[in-house]
Amino acid sequence: MPVLKNKLGFSLIEAIIATAIFALFVLGIYGGIQLVFKIVYSSRIRIIETALLNEQIEIIHNADFFDVGIVNGSPSGIFDRTVTTTRNGIEFEITRTIRNIDDPYDGTIDGEPQDTAPADYKLVDIEVVCMSCGQGTPLSVETYVAPKFLEGDPTHGALFVEVFDANVVPVQGATVYIVSTSTDPTYDFYDTTDNDGMLRIVDLAAGVESYHLTVTKDGYTTAQTITASVDNPNPTKPPATVVGQGVTEISFSIDLVSAIEVSSINSLCQIIPSVNFDMRGTKLLGTEPDVYTVDGNYATDGSGEYTFPSLIWDNYGFIVSGYDLIGTIPDVPLELNPGATQPVQLVVGANTINSLLIMVTNDRQPIANAVVHVSSTSGFDQSKLTGVGSITQTDWVGGAGQESYSEATRYFADSGSVDISSPAGDLKLQNLGVNYSTDGDLESSTIDLGASVEYVTLEWTPLSQSVEAGANALRFQIASSVSSSPTSWEFLGPDSTSSTYYMADSQVIASIHDGDRYMRYKVFLHTDDTSVTPALSEVSVIYTNSCTPPGQVYFGGLSAEDYTITVTQDGYQTYETTVNISGDVMVGVELTPV
Repeated sequence: MPVLKNKLGFSLIEAIIATAIFALFVLGIYGGIQLVFKIVYSSRIRIIETALLNEQIEIIHNADFFDVGIVNGSPSGIFDRTVTTTRNGIEFEITRTIRNIDDPYDGTIDGEPQDTAPADYKLVDIEVVCMSCGQGTPLSVETYVAPKFLEGDPTHGALFVEVFDANVVPVQGATVYIVSTSTDPTYDFYDTTDNDGMLRIVDLAAGVESYHLTVTKDGYTTAQTITASVDNPNPTKPPATVVGQGVTEISFSIDLVSAIEVSSINSLCQIIPSVNFDMRGTKLLGTEPDVYTVDGNYATDGSGEYTFPSLIWDNYGFIVSGYDLIGTIPDVPLELNPGATQPVQLVVGANTINSLLIMVTNDRQPIANAVVHVSSTSGFDQSKLTGVGSITQTDWVGGAGQESYSEATRYFADSGSVDISSPAGDLKLQNLGVNYSTDGDLESSTIDLGASVEYVTLEWTPLSQSVEAGANALRFQIASSVSSSPTSWEFLGPDSTSSTYYMADSQVIASIHDGDRYMRYKVFLHTDDTSVTPALSEVSVIYTNSCTPPGQVYFGGLSAEDYTITVTQDGYQTYETTVNISGDVMVGVELTPV
């Protein structure tokens, strides 16, 4: 009788699970070994870098004191700022920074008592980093070296460089490039400003207008000294002079780079390509004759566009050639703020020999529906209304609860932590007795702009707030609708989302609102320091209907003669002047409230 044998084995699933467990075990061991190797390698790199630092320190300590410096730097010396070396087949970069120190023990060059030989000793900072190891932070060491007897060359002087922005706030971390080829020694080096926006170089050879400086920072405009030339014989910022045992102070102003996007259109909003125009700012590079930072002739392209991608903040004016300038959106001169990208529409028409463009404003805000009457002795007599301009609110003392904007001193709602009764008519944070509230907001009533509009900018005063209040002291958002009573008002910032805000560097209203007749604004007040409060004196919504420039009127085909201009508007004093028209003339009219 045959014997039955039990032939039990592993199923396929059991085999797969066993293999997976074994693979995880092997991978864990492999990962652990790799980690150990990585730690050992990193430790080896640090040991080599430490040895290189010790070697560099010994070289510095054994050098003559007057040789301890950077080639073409201050202090000047025999060492290159950056060198590379190879150890054990690995390449390392060594960076040396050497500075003179003006120790207050014996006075400072700009203090009391004055130290006329301020280069007391030298700070040496050395960094080493592996070039191919993915090392994020270099290994560094600092040391000081001092002379045995003398402090420094008494024929040398000091150069203090101050860098601040458009609001006179110090700019820290700005790069200052200093070049002097006519002194002994010569200089060619870079350094950076401190937290106070200052760079103090206490040991430079004396030289009259010998030091050429250029100040830069990523994302900022550039400022520099300018050498006199035939085209610019009297520069506003000539090269710096250093006087022996003296202090020369020089300042530069830089801020975020701005841009202007120019487009050329006609009164029907149709693109007009290849329009030549002049654009000029007000900042000067030189005087007698005036040399402007921006002053040139340009032309829009086949799409009627021209972009200035890198401009300094300034007031810019425009003149077109080959056409009459019917108006601009917004009005000019254009105030371009730091960090802003400002669209500018040049509205042009048929070229006439003599034309007149009048811009009517109050406190730089365009005035809509002002009656402009122009007449001459030869019989010319016309009246026109200025284009739709702006809605402005200057007071909130009337309080909350107003749904539609009818009373100019009221609004819709607030957070309860704002002060609307300021004697100056300003909107501020609530004073709690000793300190101000940290945050507050106010929502305007519904503003009826009268028709479908294109929004231009949101403008307010004062634009600059207390530094202590912080960067977010005053912010705005806008909500708009085709209906006066939408289901809800969605407040948005300049990128068309609720996460951003209109601030000093972003006042251009997002195009998502274009076409909406009704709008509300919301202002947010905040302070980092509750002993101070931001303040809002006035807020304006600048807009235009179709392609009618705000607050402007145009008269073309005129004769060359004298014209009387009379401007009237309810609530303002009548303005009258006489202007001689010869060519294309632009006149700014500032109305005064009654």
